[in-house]
Amino acid sequence: MAQEVKGWDRNQMAERAAKELEDGFYVNLGIGIPTLVANYIPDGVDVTLQSENGMLGMGPFPYDDEVDPDLINAGKQTITELRRTSYFSSADSFAMIRGGHIDLSILGAMEVSENGDLANWMIPGKMVKGMGGAMDLVAGVKRVVVVMDHASKSGDPKLLHECSLPLTGQQVVDMVITNLGVFEIERGKGMKLTELAPGVTIDDVKAQTEAAFDVAV
Repeated sequence: MAQEVKGWDRNQMAERAAKELEDGFYVNLGIGIPTLVANYIPDGVDVTLQSENGMLGMGPFPYDDEVDPDLINAGKQTITELRRTSYFSSADSFAMIRGGHIDLSILGAMEVSENGDLANWMIPGKMVKGMGGAMDLVAGVKRVVVVMDHASKSGDPKLLHECSLPLTGQQVVDMVITNLGVFEIERGKGMKLTELAPGVTIDDVKAQTEAAFDVAV
């Protein structure tokens, strides 16, 4: 049996994703690994986190003695507020998203195709939380970065020629960060491997990837 290749763990993937943040950005973080990105915002970079449930300017996750059950993000995790935090209806929140006012969204995924299609909301026959704001985010946000494990728990590739699960959006993903490395996508055209996680080889990536990709590492 081939030795398992792990590469980055969840926190290291989130830390790598945080390098895509730029000063002044308005950013939406999806549930799962993307929520960890808030812990790795680079020094000197001031970003404003936005949540679909009506919050602009989210603080870090609270310590146990700071938990306020009324302060939650779209994934129902308790969070903290900042002095500049503002609150509004979810209708206003989605107006920000659909109007192109969010610079970057970092999302999880179940599948991504080589041309940037995204499937991250439904597995037929299984109970999942539903679409949420994902369809609006991929349609209205200026740039979309996906953070996910490279393969499923059963070992199946998640970077595919074509997604087999119901799509969230077509040709919407600009970058994928997995435990094995970083892929840049030119929407509708193709995928390029631009960075390898420590200890991972190109052959390791090819062995766990169905999608066609160029190599630039």
